[in-house]
Amino acid sequence: MENEVVAPATRALVPRASNGFEYAFPAIRGIQAGREYYVSMCPLRIIPKIFIFDEDELSAELRAQRILNKGRLPALSKYILDNPDDYVFSALTASVDGTMEFESHSTDGTGFRTGQLRIPMDSRFLINDGQHRRAAIELALKENPDLGEETIAVVFFHDAGLARSQQMFADLNRHAVRPARSIGVLYDHRDPSSQVVRTMAGRSRIFKGYVEMEKSNLSARSRMMFTLSALYYGTQALLQGLAIKHDAAVDLAQSYWEEIDMALPEWAMVRERELSATEMRRDFIHSHGIALHALGRIGNSLFRESVAPLKWKKQLAPLKSVDWTRSNTDWEGRAIVGGRVSKSHQNVTLTVNYLRNHLGLELSPEEQRVEDAYLRGDA
Repeated sequence: MENEVVAPATRALVPRASNGFEYAFPAIRGIQAGREYYVSMCPLRIIPKIFIFDEDELSAELRAQRILNKGRLPALSKYILDNPDDYVFSALTASVDGTMEFESHSTDGTGFRTGQLRIPMDSRFLINDGQHRRAAIELALKENPDLGEETIAVVFFHDAGLARSQQMFADLNRHAVRPARSIGVLYDHRDPSSQVVRTMAGRSRIFKGYVEMEKSNLSARSRMMFTLSALYYGTQALLQGLAIKHDAAVDLAQSYWEEIDMALPEWAMVRERELSATEMRRDFIHSHGIALHALGRIGNSLFRESVAPLKWKKQLAPLKSVDWTRSNTDWEGRAIVGGRVSKSHQNVTLTVNYLRNHLGLELSPEEQRVEDAYLRGDA
């Protein structure tokens, strides 16, 4: 039986017959820890067919992977569908429970490392890393089958048993470190909020030169006043649900934060070198993420409720009399828990409530519920 003829885009996987059916992958051979492994490119349409999950009902000690978190899949699938021209997925890593035969192109040199990998079709493919990518690909293909001709890299290892597969999962995830949120905002060119914050941080007199662009935590001696991630969450809350274009969003956000700056004299004192950023962060909470987030939510409600243009500026005037010092006992349990500034959702809401009360603004039903629980001592 001759090889099946397929289009160039799908030649990464070719079913053959040689004492049974088998897959034939163009591949590169490598060595890690004395073991051979192979790297190939597989069409996306094939991924759901060869990588099948059947372990969801097994106990953790009998599985080689965590249970699929289906809540992650819609966002991953949407990422592919919304960005068909520039999505990026890293390689899948799989163990093959079956015979793998590698036919190299030559006996030495580069040709020895390249060739064709043959795997019987009745082999079992176990994903060691990338199960959520695999499931997201399957979802995306249902909405856009044309994606099936695109490819993803797959790294194949010999399956050396459950213990080895579990160890591979542990090793692959052992040193994985999620990048700081600030650098994620800095490098994200798709998210409109990231674009607004980057533009504003680079041109506003109150932020330029005082925003930490990479780290999401400031060291004690840092001369920066804010982190990019804190400014991001504050500005995202500020512009939430407002249907305005990029330039207008930047102008509005910059105008708002510069109005806030006028109510917080310590920010200007740092810029004028009358107060160090270290001292300000140590003694006041208004440059911390929780305060920026709370102020963003306050601004968002003012934008929505203000009938007259710029009425919101007058409504912010009482902020000048807020005691933002850490020593203010009103912050305990709201913005500060156990002597440390807390960024939990509940603490953000309690901080919003405190500022709303100070500004004479009504609480939303959800904010009132959180406030009542706090006053009862349930928070």
